[in-house]
Amino acid sequence: MSTNDKFALEIIEPSERKSSNWDMFATWVAANANNGTWFIGGVIAACGFGGAIGHLTWSSVIAYLTLAGIGYIGYKVGATTMGAARASFGIRGSWVPSVMNMVMYIGWTAVNTFIAATSVSILLNELLGWPVWGEPGGEKGIVVGIIVMSVLHLLSVSTGANSVRIIERVGVVLVFVFAIWETIAVFQQVSFSEIVSWTPPTDQAMASGVAVDKLAAFNLGWVTCAADFTRFAKKPAGSHVIPFVGAFIGVFWFALVGLVATISIAITSGTYDPNNSDPSTIASKLGLGAVALIVVILTSMTANAVNLMAAGSSLTNIATKLRLTPALWIVTLAACLVTFIPLIIGSFLDSFTLFLDYIGCALGPVTAIMLTDFFLRNHADYSRRDLTAEGGRFWYASGINWIALGCWLLGVVLYVALGKVPFLTATVGATFPNMIIIAAVYWALMRAVHGEPAKD
Repeated sequence: MSTNDKFALEIIEPSERKSSNWDMFATWVAANANNGTWFIGGVIAACGFGGAIGHLTWSSVIAYLTLAGIGYIGYKVGATTMGAARASFGIRGSWVPSVMNMVMYIGWTAVNTFIAATSVSILLNELLGWPVWGEPGGEKGIVVGIIVMSVLHLLSVSTGANSVRIIERVGVVLVFVFAIWETIAVFQQVSFSEIVSWTPPTDQAMASGVAVDKLAAFNLGWVTCAADFTRFAKKPAGSHVIPFVGAFIGVFWFALVGLVATISIAITSGTYDPNNSDPSTIASKLGLGAVALIVVILTSMTANAVNLMAAGSSLTNIATKLRLTPALWIVTLAACLVTFIPLIIGSFLDSFTLFLDYIGCALGPVTAIMLTDFFLRNHADYSRRDLTAEGGRFWYASGINWIALGCWLLGVVLYVALGKVPFLTATVGATFPNMIIIAAVYWALMRAVHGEPAKD
């Protein structure tokens, strides 16, 4: 068996790149213009309107600067994010972040699917009188909703990257229309001044650092799939500037909608409940009707097209003989099974919070290591042939860069430790300080052990 057969890696050459700047913009707006973003907006409402907006803005800017960096790697190298991770983690070592990445994007698919399934259950309640989720017997509607959404997701990835691109182009328009509709509906219920002056109950208030860590985890979730899409960009700006702008617009606008809608419901009902940031619940309580619920279902498809593509790409970096389309089918079916977890745990919010903790803990260090290796150690230049060459520059020790894996493990432990530091909990959180520390440690250890990378 040849080396290329053992360690296959699809490189998208410049002549094969078909995604315009509009495609890139639509992809990254649609990535954040989804159910999960509404939900995170409601979660950070526990900081009050002003605190939530401030944390949302600065933490998203930092996170999406790292997305732009990974996006540029995809454009420059032509590889997926996990394919490019072979340079820092080693050809075989990259399987570790690939597994984490795959698990994460299957999880994100499940999050969005569960929220959309809630919309399906509400529709079934209106059409057939079935109990909605949260009422006795409400599990039936959710189960049907999960199955319906999983079938739709299988159809949306049926032809691989081409079907994903079409879903994004069409879906982003529908998402924009619905977001405008819901924003108008919210401000018809309460005034902007009431929303700004609202304060969360003392026993439900969220510390600044906790909010930043949840937002950082949410935003960094997109970073490790950036190159999967930017490697198709026709122009350089489509790999870094456009993804940054698109992702930021998507997260700010849709988290804002979730934020003000949750506060609006808290004001009118007298009770603050982060679960009310679920767009299905919002649409129902604001009286937006069945059409709005159908659009929520469609937003799940646009966001999950990105999630499933990222999960499938990660799987192909591990199972190198597996083609992308069957890989997409596999991760879609896996996501369907994972979506049932909140039914077992009994709380979607608890499942969501635990999931965000996993992301911040595991993927922040991966991002820091990759950016440090590409931009600082290798001066923004990787040799494509070394990404697949046994015994080459990125082979390290039997295909594994133990320094990178050691730094990643250190980052996981350090994240947990820093999360218990009162000063960080009250201010900037643990995620970004942890990434800075891991970047510095990785750079210092690699320089001490391997010296400067050899020039090609």
